[in-house]
Amino acid sequence: MDSVTIIAMVSIFTAGITIAIGVIGPSLGEGKAVATALTSLAQQPDASATITRTLFVGLAMIESTAIYCFVVSMILIFANPFWNQVIALAQAAGK
Repeated sequence: MDSVTIIAMVSIFTAGITIAIGVIGPSLGEGKAVATALTSLAQQPDASATITRTLFVGLAMIESTAIYCFVVSMILIFANPFWNQVIALAQAAGK
């Protein structure tokens, strides 16, 4: 295998691990936040506006972690700076 193939394999594997591990925490956090919010709404229906607003802000912040992991994995797959460097070295060696 040449170095470009190895970098491609490592990049794809790392992107998969990034998504797999990076989504577990936010999904568990969002589930717990929604469950707690529903419990709070059942106990205090008068505070539904405040609880709902706080829930949506919290969910947006929790979801941002998963989005960052997705962005990192897309960078690893499509815009990996190591690929350009190895291709440039391979072209220089081939001349």
